[in-house]
Amino acid sequence: MRKSIAKPRAAKSKPQLSHYDQSGRVRMVDVTAKPPTTRTAIAHAFVRMRRSTVASLRKLKNPKGNPLEIARIAGITAAKRTSDLIPLCHPLTLTHVDVRAKLCQNGVEITSEATATGPTGVEMEALVGASVAALTIYDMCKALERGMQITGVHLVKKSGGRSGTYVRPGTPAEKAGRR
Repeated sequence: MRKSIAKPRAAKSKPQLSHYDQSGRVRMVDVTAKPPTTRTAIAHAFVRMRRSTVASLRKLKNPKGNPLEIARIAGITAAKRTSDLIPLCHPLTLTHVDVRAKLCQNGVEITSEATATGPTGVEMEALVGASVAALTIYDMCKALERGMQITGVHLVKKSGGRSGTYVRPGTPAEKAGRR
């Protein structure tokens, strides 16, 4: 009877920054050999403001137009231009982008979702969409309040690709995944 000999597992390598070569020079990651998969990412941002500013937004009497709708369009446009803004991002053909801006009692909650089929993820596109939408809310409302704060910019969820699905701990998406 032969004993099977277990092969030692390869030690997990320590994560490294991907935008540097072995000599430490900045580089764009080569994704040529990666297979295209459908990838989706959701990002979040929040614009904290006074209740009086929120009340003004509810009345929609802004001479510049509806800040929530303008922020949505700005976020969508920005997501599509991510590689122009972030130097080492790959230009992607996005198949879907959606930005939502929702009034809350203490500000505006922004959610951005980007989808593409390709060899690299869309996390940066979702994050840029949420960030620019938040900046647009600030721009549209600064006449009412200069002390607004843009907070909570983060990746909520990403799926697709070799690394699989990531869900930020403590988010409603993560809680739904545990059911």
